[in-house]
Amino acid sequence: MQLRTGTAKSGELEIYYEDMGDPNDPAVLLIMGLGAQLLLWRKDFCEKLVNQGLRVIRYDNRDVGLSSKVTGQHSGAALLPRMARSFLGLRSPAPYTLEDVADDAAALLDHLEIDSAHIVGASMGGMIAQIFAARHSVRTKTLAVIFSSNNQPLLPPPGPKQLLAILQRPKDASREAIIENAIRVSKIIGSPGYPAPEDRIRAEAIEGYDRSYYPAGIGRHFAAILGSGSLLRYDRQITAPTVVIHGKADKLMRPFGGRAIARAIRDTRLVLFDGMGHELPRELWDDIVGELKTTFTAV
Repeated sequence: MQLRTGTAKSGELEIYYEDMGDPNDPAVLLIMGLGAQLLLWRKDFCEKLVNQGLRVIRYDNRDVGLSSKVTGQHSGAALLPRMARSFLGLRSPAPYTLEDVADDAAALLDHLEIDSAHIVGASMGGMIAQIFAARHSVRTKTLAVIFSSNNQPLLPPPGPKQLLAILQRPKDASREAIIENAIRVSKIIGSPGYPAPEDRIRAEAIEGYDRSYYPAGIGRHFAAILGSGSLLRYDRQITAPTVVIHGKADKLMRPFGGRAIARAIRDTRLVLFDGMGHELPRELWDDIVGELKTTFTAV
């Protein structure tokens, strides 16, 4: 498989990317979620898309992985009031918003000289993808939103256990404690119908830590979500063929979020998987790739 790596300029930031497959094939842009490196689009998953005759680009959002970090900035506002405002669909102060992060994706396509692409986002990446599809409609061939939400007012909140899992800090700042915390989080938000082997969870946690551990970026990503408010205004502008994929067992980003997106965007397919939590279980990769390919071929 052909693999090209590099960085794209987005204003003063550098966005690190990996570009796989034949450059002449239709492009798929994969956008990952809160505090998540491009590693969570597993290489074997990407290869399945490449084998479908697609050019696949995965990248690190700002403030994570090998992309630029926005150091020294914070919202300056207490968390609970911001979360309350988000529950009502209202915006809050933030160092940057999801709109800014969506513009990073556009800058990456500019750098790669790609006029339009299939846009696929997971979790916070699905929120970014919705904004991208509305603000950059001519560049969006199709849209796929995976275990995400549009943050419209009064949606049921995340499960307390799952929310606390991603907000809770490790016991200390040692490598071992941080890796153990990542393993704990993976188990809590993972797929009860498809439990991953312990050794794989540990290996992936180690890989993520050793590549780039940067907890400050997680806080600013969360602030960006709270700072962007309801995305209904964007969903109503989206015209690209859209599929929404969600796990019925996802308690971090409940299926209510996926259903809300599917209701808000015209002519959207909603696909729900039993036993799937807030991740892409390997056992469902072929099914998920099949759903994506069905959407990609709708244009």
